[in-house]
Amino acid sequence: MTLSPFRAAVAAAALIVVTPAAYAKGDAPVAEADLAQHIRVLASDAFEGRGPGTEGEDRTIAYIVGEWAKAGLQAVPGSDTPWLQPVPFVETQTTGGSARFKVAGQPFAIGDDGIIVTGSEASVALADTPLVFVGYGVDAAGRVNADVAGKVAVMLFDTPPFGDKLPRYRERRQMLADAGAAGVLIVAPDAMPWNEIRESLGAKTVRMGSAPAGPKISGYIAPAALDAMLAKAGQSGEALRAAAGAGDYRGALLPATGDFTATAAVRNFASNNIVAKLPGAKPDGKAVLFLGHWDHLGICRPEGAADRICNGAVDNASGIAVLIEVAKRLAAGPRSDRDIYFLATTSEEKGLLGARWFADHPVVPLSDITVALNIDTIAISPRGTPVATIGRGKPAYDAMVRNVATSLGRTIDSDGEADAFVQRQDGWALGAKGVTSLMVGGSFSDMKLLEAFLGSDYHRPADEFSDKVPLGGAAEDADLHVALGRAFADTKRWPGTAD
Repeated sequence: MTLSPFRAAVAAAALIVVTPAAYAKGDAPVAEADLAQHIRVLASDAFEGRGPGTEGEDRTIAYIVGEWAKAGLQAVPGSDTPWLQPVPFVETQTTGGSARFKVAGQPFAIGDDGIIVTGSEASVALADTPLVFVGYGVDAAGRVNADVAGKVAVMLFDTPPFGDKLPRYRERRQMLADAGAAGVLIVAPDAMPWNEIRESLGAKTVRMGSAPAGPKISGYIAPAALDAMLAKAGQSGEALRAAAGAGDYRGALLPATGDFTATAAVRNFASNNIVAKLPGAKPDGKAVLFLGHWDHLGICRPEGAADRICNGAVDNASGIAVLIEVAKRLAAGPRSDRDIYFLATTSEEKGLLGARWFADHPVVPLSDITVALNIDTIAISPRGTPVATIGRGKPAYDAMVRNVATSLGRTIDSDGEADAFVQRQDGWALGAKGVTSLMVGGSFSDMKLLEAFLGSDYHRPADEFSDKVPLGGAAEDADLHVALGRAFADTKRWPGTAD
């Protein structure tokens, strides 16, 4: 059988035998040039934005496996696909959609600037379907708050103002579908431009092959369009939204029905997480896990656009560059007591899907992972930026991070601003399964710099590698992760379990 260039590259990497020379004294600092070399490759146009299920994925896997193999890491024993953990996906791209409404039995028109409809199957049609306003879709206990069976639920996008750690809008939408909703229309927030919503829904969506398909009909309705529909029936949208702010809100059946149609192109494919192991010198049944997502948005602009590729230099070629250099330092220096695993996840951009798959199908028992350290969007801040922690709150872990950081001359940022990102990164998928997951470094400490990136190059073709990408803070954070890896993998410094 002839191997594809991708498979051949992975096979060749697996045969590399490396005996790393220990550094003369301690771990060699990670240089900005070390990171630049990796980012320049991973964010190049040749990798086509590292879209899952594309040739860009093949090139990305070959590069990461090659670098980890040269560093001395090993494929996880017993895997049917060494270095790789296949993840089955279903990709859907909307090709058309329409919605027609009746209010109190009379036709009510909403233009394209007020409603966008997509479907989860190749062809979907719903006729004369009741609409029910569900507020945030859940009550203060996180349970579906209304009878939605056979109806189209109209749900607010924003985070519920009640309860603690309630699900985000995607999860709430799925919960409504699981409760029998035929469709879910999200009330678009005022701060979200309509053209960006339309562009987002026109893009390809991906879900795990094992996951439920979601509601047959999904979409967005503009607040003004909903208010006009309610006014037609003598109701107030403002009053409904105010009522929905209560944690015991139970929804309201609207005096409206809708006819919906949607068509889509559907494709089944497999992508891959990449998993490697650095065996410990004195394993005790506990392990440290480093992770970061390798994927980005791929070819993200239509034919004819000046630049069609979202290269993802900062998000997250920078994180993968750090993972590679951390692996090199830990493998080349004195071998740590515990096993250390490295995980490069797929499809983080589609909802942490690769991390969720790993959490459901771990190659190492989750109970054995004493800490997971996620690295994402790390090339944001300069050297000397204080260290913030996403996922803080466990005293022993917080103390370890503080002690390691201060030993390197770093200061701690404890203002809590980074907490807002806890559900927006791969560690959340593992944390939901009980694994202590931390995201440590300067990128989420300087909110002005982070917000400047999120408001400009983020998820756009402009996220390319150049001299303007700040690598000083990323290099400093890489050194921090080497030190954290050594600390958490040391059976004397860290017992393996802590509250």
